[in-house]
Amino acid sequence: MIKLPRKFYDEIIAAGRKGRPEEICGLIGGTQTEEIKIVREIYVLENIDHSREHFSMNPKDQLEAVKYMRKKGLVPLGTFHSHPESPSRPSDEDKRLAYDKNASYMILSLQDEKNPVLKSFRINGNISEEEPIEYI
Repeated sequence: MIKLPRKFYDEIIAAGRKGRPEEICGLIGGTQTEEIKIVREIYVLENIDHSREHFSMNPKDQLEAVKYMRKKGLVPLGTFHSHPESPSRPSDEDKRLAYDKNASYMILSLQDEKNPVLKSFRINGNISEEEPIEYI
């Protein structure tokens, strides 16, 4: 389970809407026990592909975000990105590029812009499992 403060949910939605029609992306950092991840920071990063169908994070910005997390005593929990025109589920490319089976992969669908859908997944190869999000 992920506990996500409402303010970070709002920031992800705002970034997704602002970035349309391109995908937006970023990192999530926080604390973790065996059962629960608590998001303490989000880092909206540049999608250097500037694409509406896929994303690549700027490696320099990724490294800076991870350094900042560590300085604050946080750990990387996973990533988030948007699907401006498709549902909130991992695409084949998302599954192929998932680098850590323990990471959380949050996907924001803006297919219906007035009703955004944010879901989180654990991905292991071609298998994805939805991970519950609790808004705090």
